[in-house]
Amino acid sequence: MRLKKNDTVTIRVGKDRGKKGKVLKTFPTENRVIVEGINYSTMYLRPNQENPKGGLAKFEAKIQTSNVQLVCPKCSKPTRIGHQILADGTKQRICKQCQEII
Repeated sequence: MRLKKNDTVTIRVGKDRGKKGKVLKTFPTENRVIVEGINYSTMYLRPNQENPKGGLAKFEAKIQTSNVQLVCPKCSKPTRIGHQILADGTKQRICKQCQEII
């Protein structure tokens, strides 16, 4: 998975198209992420001891990684992610547009 926690992403498709948000959690085996303030779902709560009236709860649902795109912190444009091996042998993510390390 190329996205990591705390990355800023933009939404490419769906009801939240064009919005930006921060990645809160990643699910690499499912290729999904949870983005802050994006893809809200409503859950109906049954009445119980701590919530006698029941009600509605809103929460951020998972979104497919193919529907989001990383925003480069340097050039602040949506970009694809490349990889580069540095001289000491470590692997770094780079912006495909400005070639800066992310």
